Amino acid sequence: MTALLEDKVCVVTGANRGIGRAVARLFVAEGACVYACARRDGSLDALVGDCGPERLVPLYFDVTDTKGMKAAFLQVRKEQGRLDALVNNAGIMKDALIGMIAPELVSEVFEVNVSATIAALQFAAGLMRRQGSGSIINFSSIVGVEGVAGQAVYAASKGAVVALTKAAAKELAPQGVRVNAVAPGFIDTDLFRSIGEKRVEGASGNVGMGRLGTPDDVARACAFLASDLSDYVTGQILGIDGSARV
Repeated sequence: MTALLEDKVCVVTGANRGIGRAVARLFVAEGACVYACARRDGSLDALVGDCGPERLVPLYFDVTDTKGMKAAFLQVRKEQGRLDALVNNAGIMKDALIGMIAPELVSEVFEVNVSATIAALQFAAGLMRRQGSGSIINFSSIVGVEGVAGQAVYAASKGAVVALTKAAAKELAPQGVRVNAVAPGFIDTDLFRSIGEKRVEGASGNVGMGRLGTPDDVARACAFLASDLSDYVTGQILGIDGSARV
């Protein structure tokens, strides 16, 4: 590794699996101290064992629990006195066809993908403003940028993250805080494969580079945005999709 994130303090939400796990692991390998967040107690034990408790600290809370989230960020401030990067990764993918969309589904998806993202951004920004620096990396999706038939609710939630990112970048730039988003395409995770093998095969055939993306592909982009290499980059939506068509 290149020590790209040497001595940086980072928070990664949804770190117990998939992309979030890959981000946390890579950030530790690049020299960061990572506070890895997950909902289920004990779900980060293996990751802590791999990375070491001195470099990866588990935090357990539901991202829809604002009090729990606040307590997590207060712990980071108490123990580290600073926060250099937030990877706002936690999210869910649920949907229904138009005409079958229940209000409860909309509320659930937006509570996790939008409201919790805003809450984490605000807590992180509060710490970063004081120090005059920091990088916030939100998670959108190719679905939120391009739209996909049958995924109106998920697309709307991830489109909201795009708008949030652009607005927050403008507001926080004077304080030295950068806000960007990544928009992954078809990434080979358990969440993506939950759409069914037939749809996974169809998606794979629509990627210009001829393969599904990996969690590490996304993690490397996040490392760039968290590092000083991107210290003049803000308000951007970085597609990580291998030239996918949706």
